[in-house]
This record gives sequence, C-alpha cells and structure tokens, in this order.
Amino acid sequence: MKKSIVFYLLMLFCVVSYAQQDQTFSVKGVTFKMKFVKGGSFTMGATKEQGTAAEEKEKPAHKVSVNDYYIGQTEVTQALWMAVMGSNPSEFRAYDHPVENVSWDDCQVFIAKLNEITGARFRLPTEAEWEFAARGGNKSQKFKYSGSNRHLDVAWSADAIEAILPKDIPYTTNVFNPEQNMPTSEDETNATQIVGIKAPNELGIYDMSGNVWEWCADRFDEQYYKNSPSNNPQGPDSGANRVHRGGSWRSGEWYCRVSNRNADVPGYSYSTLGFRLAL
Repeated sequence: MKKSIVFYLLMLFCVVSYAQQDQTFSVKGVTFKMKFVKGGSFTMGATKEQGTAAEEKEKPAHKVSVNDYYIGQTEVTQALWMAVMGSNPSEFRAYDHPVENVSWDDCQVFIAKLNEITGARFRLPTEAEWEFAARGGNKSQKFKYSGSNRHLDVAWSADAIEAILPKDIPYTTNVFNPEQNMPTSEDETNATQIVGIKAPNELGIYDMSGNVWEWCADRFDEQYYKNSPSNNPQGPDSGANRVHRGGSWRSGEWYCRVSNRNADVPGYSYSTLGFRLAL
C-alpha cells in the first residue's frame, strides 16, 4: 500500500514538473518557444523604480496575482505569421524580425488559424500577464525596463538603433519569399530588428521593451487601476481601445518601461505594432 502511494506521488510530481517546462511548437518548419511563467503576485503599475516617469494611467500601484501561463519567448516573427497566414503585412520585411503592421483584429484571425493548426489554445496575454512576465515574474529584480535598468541593454528603441550603423544589422533572407527580405526604409537602422539579440529578462524572454509594441487582450481604461480586481484581472468590460505594451523601435526609452501603458482601436495597424502569444 505504501509503495503504491509513493509511486502515485512520484508520478504526480513528474506530471507537474513536466507541465512546468517550456514548450516548443513548429508550424511548417517554423519553430517558436513558449516560456513557462509560474503564477504569483506582484505590484503592478507605478512602482518605485519607475520614478517620476510614471503617468496617472499607471497609478495607483496595486497588488495583482496571476495564475500559471505560457508566454512567447520572442514576439511573433514574420516567418511564423507567413507560415500560418501565407502573406506578410510587415513594412520591414525579414523573416526573423517581428511581424508588424497588424491590428488587434488581425491578431485574432492569426490566433484562430494557429489554434486550428496546432490544436492548442493560444491567445493574447492579459495586460497583467504581460507586465508580470516583463518584470521577470517571480524572479523579478525590479528593473525599470524588462531585464535591466539600462534600456540600451534590452530594448531596440529609437536612440538605441540610432547608435549603430546599418552594416551592423544583418537582414537575413526571407525563407518564404527571397524577394521580401529587404526593408522598405532606405535606412536599415530606422526599422525593426531581429528578435532575441538584446539581453533577455530574468525569465529568459526577449524584447518586452522595444522592437514593436505588443497587443494585449484587454480593453483600455485610464482609470482601471483604481478598481482593478486583484486576482487575474481581465481589463474593463467595455471600451473602444485595446491595450498594447512595451514600446517600439520608434519609441524613446520612456515608452519602453515595464509599467507604461498605451492603446489604440482594435482595427489600427502600423509598422510599430506587433504582438506576443500567450497560452
């Protein structure tokens, strides 16, 4: 009897341990990794390290708890978008750069098709899940940006890109359409960059500060933090705009802070807007 209990507990431990591993998926030869994020509690919004940079819409700082989930190690790349959708809406075309020029509505179409292909239940992260992951989850060192207090270490922001020469940024050939490998901009520095080049944050996640803004699932309300639920907040029930986070290649460092919030109508698309998957 004791041996049976021990065996059962061992098997249960193995199942739980396995469930907490990162997951890798492949679609038509394009692989991408989802990082496991152990749930926990954190202070969301205008925390101390944000200093005077924090806006009213980031206040008040408030305690939030989230359950376990997975989040993309990188932003969705153009390679993955093309594998699922068969086309590339991006202005700066290179398969290992983040897809951009996609609206919140476009993301929903992509996710529905990806789920049909994989049998998984991908989605956009909630705003709370996004910020928890950007802050480093339970491993957080309370940085101002995602992985550092020095934005140049982790973020492709406007000033970071201006500091390097075009020849230092290789544009790799688009494996789906070699004719689409070059950016439309004459200046290769004035564009998105290859995902996963800057330093990762505490969870091993890349580019949560800079490169492209990332759509979240939530509707947006500047006053939401004053009444936010403390457990797995999903955003307000109504509102015309959807949240996006993280700043972009065109943003100053101020926008790349982990607490910074922005939003647009769900039909809006631009070369600074992309997304990251959750599961």
